[in-house]
Amino acid sequence: MIKMEPLQTALSALKVLRSSVGQVFYCLADGIRADHGEENKENKYLLELQELLTTVGTNLRDVEQAVNSLSPAPGPFNLGNTQFLCQETTQERQALYGTLVNAYKWTDKVHEYSHVAHQILSQNLLKRSSVPLNRAKRSRVQPGAHNYTPPQVDQVISSFDRIYTDMPITITRPYTSNAVIHVTLGHVLKAIIAFKGLMIERVVVKGYNEQLDLWTESRYKVFQRVTDHAHSAMLHFYNTNFPEMTLKSFFAWFHSFITLFSDPCKRCGLHLHTALPPTWRDPKSLDPYHFECKP
Repeated sequence: MIKMEPLQTALSALKVLRSSVGQVFYCLADGIRADHGEENKENKYLLELQELLTTVGTNLRDVEQAVNSLSPAPGPFNLGNTQFLCQETTQERQALYGTLVNAYKWTDKVHEYSHVAHQILSQNLLKRSSVPLNRAKRSRVQPGAHNYTPPQVDQVISSFDRIYTDMPITITRPYTSNAVIHVTLGHVLKAIIAFKGLMIERVVVKGYNEQLDLWTESRYKVFQRVTDHAHSAMLHFYNTNFPEMTLKSFFAWFHSFITLFSDPCKRCGLHLHTALPPTWRDPKSLDPYHFECKP
């Protein structure tokens, strides 16, 4: 891959050289000016021209050094259809060339990073153990969170409905056997949570007066923030060995938003910061914080 830094240095040096050569031609075109004075004006003009020519020589040496440091291209460049951009006359389409260059640079970096990632991953085994489990041990392995049957899922979710009386939970299955639950938290907010077995796959939080669906976000900034935090909490509490404990922790965290608009921030003591209430909850203590104030 061609390194762009030396090429950028050479182009910058060439730009400086062109500017200094232009100054020489401006000086020749203007000739002796009034600011040279009346005495020895010819000598002053010659000294100025000599100084400009010396600058041109210095800049020319810089260009030669920068060009010599460049490595030759490995082969001819395949410009494809981009070679026809030079025939465009409109400014909008001529500007596409810069965008294409940035796209090529981004693609080269993606290839470079993916190559390095492949080398690192190929040196590490992704399996936690190379010792095979015997049949007896395999039979004692608990099923994954996504393998729970619909009656088992209904039983676990219904237990949370009984625990939190101010947070009614409705279970539906509009998409095959996986559960989609509707949660109403007091008169504060509503949420729709999609499951795969007992594993939470998606959470969308909206205002109490909004229509719930899995595909559109809330029109209110505060509930957009809560949705982002819910996805973070979903990943934070996730445990493949104890899916029921994962849900217990998540629903306890989610229920703490019953005081979203009443509790002040634990750190700054304010109810509003950047026009938003404390939308972040500590995963352990469930204390409210503004996102900017979180510990």
